[in-house]
Amino acid sequence: MINLKISTAQFENKSGDKDYNLSVIEKLSGEAASKGSHVIAFHECSITGYTFARKLNREQLLDVAELIPDGKSIQKLKEIAENYNITILAGLFEKDENDNLFKAYVCVDKTGLVTKYRKLHPFINPNLTPGNEYCIFEIHGWKCGILICYDNNIIENVRATKLLGADIIFMPHVTMCTPSTRPGAGFVDPKLWGNRVADPTSLRLEFDGMKGRDWLMKWLPSRAYDNAAYVIFSNPIGMDDDQLKNGCSMIIDPFGDIIAECRSFDDSFETAVITPEKLTQAGGYRYIQARRPELYKDIIGMDHLSEQKVVWIDSKNN
Repeated sequence: MINLKISTAQFENKSGDKDYNLSVIEKLSGEAASKGSHVIAFHECSITGYTFARKLNREQLLDVAELIPDGKSIQKLKEIAENYNITILAGLFEKDENDNLFKAYVCVDKTGLVTKYRKLHPFINPNLTPGNEYCIFEIHGWKCGILICYDNNIIENVRATKLLGADIIFMPHVTMCTPSTRPGAGFVDPKLWGNRVADPTSLRLEFDGMKGRDWLMKWLPSRAYDNAAYVIFSNPIGMDDDQLKNGCSMIIDPFGDIIAECRSFDDSFETAVITPEKLTQAGGYRYIQARRPELYKDIIGMDHLSEQKVVWIDSKNN
């Protein structure tokens, strides 16, 4: 495996405006490529926008969704990847030939679609169908996986993706700054975003506190540390529909250390070089080798009825 130069991006998307969002993806991809990046990753539904979909009926969501790989957005990603010789990961709503709807994330390079992943735990719209399989693929000899947002909160998904061979796990999100039963959680006032030039301090305090980054640090580094994997976290900055998001797109190494992080309020990306040596130097590698599945395989595999509740999407919060 080569030393791989990866960029993680964040930008303020426009709801339902795929042409605009793809133009930003093109701009940031070109800039990353000019600085030597092999790969750039964008957030969940970065092509279509995300939070606005909670207001759409089935027909409206079908209008936003695209076939993969035949849809126009995938063809545009291929064009961008070919023009700049960079691998791009981005998200959108997908429909299949039977009009089933999914939350998808794709990897595209100059040859076209490399892989497609469907979110296992979608919730933003009741018409979405959950995905039913993990995704393992290669970028320049590196084994990679994808888990979208809520998928990463179920720790078994991350361990399963690692055990299937992934040394890099792309984790696209639209997260933070929403209500929760967790102390300190809640929306961030959009007025702070509008006043960010005159008063960046108040906005940064909200973004970095328990509504945002402080919560992320409770769990995200541990996903990398426990699984001896590189984590590529991407998240939007600015307004996503009527909700303000705080970015913090970052790259975490197998030691659980943040090696790159976006700290700008602007559309931006940050880059890190990932090296194969860390995969076996990190403690998680040894812990995975020391596992004793005979002790817990029947416990983990017990019958269970999945129940997914998202506090902020309750109608009283919309």
